[in-house]
Amino acid sequence: MTTVIKAPGESAAERSGAAGPGGEQRGGRSEGMVLNVFSHGFLVVWAVLIVLPLVWLALGSFKTDAQIGGSALSWPANWNFDAFGRAWDKGIGDYFANTLIVMVFSVPLTMLLGSMAAYVLARYPFPGNRFIYYFFVSGAMFPVFLALVPLFFMVKRFDMLNTYQGLILVYVAYSMPFTVFFMHSFFRTLPTAVHEAAVIDGASDTRIFFQVMVPMAKPGLISVGIFNVLGQWNQYILPSVLMQPQTGSDPERYLLTQGLIQLQQQQGYETDLPVLFAGVTIAMIPMLVVYLSFQRQIQAGLTSATLK
Repeated sequence: MTTVIKAPGESAAERSGAAGPGGEQRGGRSEGMVLNVFSHGFLVVWAVLIVLPLVWLALGSFKTDAQIGGSALSWPANWNFDAFGRAWDKGIGDYFANTLIVMVFSVPLTMLLGSMAAYVLARYPFPGNRFIYYFFVSGAMFPVFLALVPLFFMVKRFDMLNTYQGLILVYVAYSMPFTVFFMHSFFRTLPTAVHEAAVIDGASDTRIFFQVMVPMAKPGLISVGIFNVLGQWNQYILPSVLMQPQTGSDPERYLLTQGLIQLQQQQGYETDLPVLFAGVTIAMIPMLVVYLSFQRQIQAGLTSATLK
C-alpha cells in the first residue's frame, strides 16, 4: 500500500496537473521521433526508387547486349562510349537539336507572356480581372488529351503542322496556365511600397514591370522557368501529334521524346539495347544538370512565394 503525502493546501487535481506536462512532453517527443523515422524512411525509399533506375540506365550504356541479358545489375566489363556514338549517328543528335530549337523560343516566350499576364492580374484591379484569372487557371484542369483533335485541325488550318513555330506556339499556350497561376501568387506577395515609389518617380508601367518587378520576382521566375523546361523537354503527346511528316517530301523534325521511340523501332529484330540506353541517358543528362544546378533557386522561389 502506497501512502501519498499531501502538502498543506495542495489538492489532488494540482498534484495530477504537476505530473501532467512532463508526461505530455515525453509523449510528444516520442511521437515526434516516430514521425521523423517514418518520414526519413519514406524519403530514403523514394530516393532509391528514383536513383536506381537512372544508375541502371547509365550503366547499361556501357555494356553489350550479352552483358545486359546475362546480368542487368552487373558492372560493365569495358568502359567505352561506343554506344553513345552509335546513338548520336542514328539520329539522336538531330532530335536533340530539334528539341533545343523549340525550347530556346518556347520557354522565354512562356516566361515573358505568362509573367506579364500574371503581373497585370495581380496588381491592376479592373472589371473582369477575376474572370480572366480563373479562365487562365482553368486551362490546367483539363487534360491535354481532350484538346488533341481540335488542336490538330487548328494547327493544320494555319498550315503549321510539322513546323517549329507551330509547336512553339502550342507549347506556350500549354504552359501558360501554370505560369500565370504561379507568378500571380508571387507578384501578390511583393511589397507595394516599391511599386508606389516607382509610380511617384514617374516611371511608366512598362518600366516598372521590367526594371522593378521582374528583378524582385527573380526567384519565382527561376522556379517556374525550371518547371516549364522540365515539362516541355519531357513532352511526348503534343510533338507526336503535331510533328509528323505530312507528305513524302516533308522533312522529319522529330523531337527527342519521339526520337527515342524511332530509335527503338529502327532496331527491328537487331537488338542493340546499349544504343537505346545511351539515347535515354543523353536525353536525361541535360535535365539532371539543370535541376541540380538550380535546386537552391527552386526551393527559394517556392518558399518565398508562400512565406512572404
